[in-house]
Amino acid sequence: MLSVPQALEKLGFGGLTVVEEQAGVKIWGRTLTVADLLADGKVVLTKWARRLTHWHGRQVNPEAWDRDVVPLLTRKLAEKRLPVLRVERHEARISLFISLAEQPLKAMVDRLGVPLWRPVERDVAPEDCGACPLAPTCRRMPTAPGVAMLWRRLGLVDSAGRPTRRGEMVSFFAHGDGLAVAAALEDETYPLDELIYDLADLDAGFRFCGEENRWAGRLAVACHQAFGFHSFPGYLENGLPPKYGSGAEAIVAAVHKDPSSKSKWVRPFLGIGDIDRVIIEWRSLLRQIIHSPPLEWPRWTSLQKMAKAILLETESPTLTDLPPLDYQQTKRVDHKLTLRRF
Repeated sequence: MLSVPQALEKLGFGGLTVVEEQAGVKIWGRTLTVADLLADGKVVLTKWARRLTHWHGRQVNPEAWDRDVVPLLTRKLAEKRLPVLRVERHEARISLFISLAEQPLKAMVDRLGVPLWRPVERDVAPEDCGACPLAPTCRRMPTAPGVAMLWRRLGLVDSAGRPTRRGEMVSFFAHGDGLAVAAALEDETYPLDELIYDLADLDAGFRFCGEENRWAGRLAVACHQAFGFHSFPGYLENGLPPKYGSGAEAIVAAVHKDPSSKSKWVRPFLGIGDIDRVIIEWRSLLRQIIHSPPLEWPRWTSLQKMAKAILLETESPTLTDLPPLDYQQTKRVDHKLTLRRF
């Protein structure tokens, strides 16, 4: 291994060089410039050598170099599994030649216990792929899961590529909202009168849970039962839509029953604007459910009817009675620039 310089590129520090020859084979190691030589014979240690040996002062006289510094460098490098082979003096510098024989290297070990570096590999195709005419095309395709594979994992299409009932449901919505609605409807024990308010949690975020668990709630349980804790960028994070947050369902239900109770839910971390925002998002989702195509699914039909009834009973926070316009505001604005000469 020491005769292959490519295998030693990430071992040790310093420049790769031939440090010795054994039976005509070049053995590679590292060379380090440890000091500079001055004209008067004094030695100037490099910065890394002073740090390694904790030596105070840059210049060293020749006697102290041979007596103290060289043994100290040898001992410190040996602690790092970099034994010093020899010290060479050049015209203006001093270099150390170190061995890499004690450095660990990741390698494959064969059945005889011999480590191999970058052994010759071969690809063995499965028996089904060996006779398939599309095998060359498959090898050129990326190995990352494609969109069709993600649809299959989420249960949106069957083995033949046809959309399932869940897939048709998800196509009515954007991002992960459809996945959550489909998972809730598939749970027959999930009451629709609770689900209709729990839909507000899909856009609640972290503000409504307070100090409680953000990922709690019946809707989160239904999503985990259907999709586990898998993550799909833009759709699911640990099995839940990215903007999911518990706590909004109670506020939405209370405001639906008594619109004047909205101010009672204001907290230091939750403002009236946050409540208005989640109500607007919730009403938008109900409106999307109403205008979605019908499906041969009784729970989906009941959810559409319930959403339509609740939407007629609630008002959007954006509807505000504005005062009438002043007479000057009803006239056409005529912008003129009058310049006077003085």
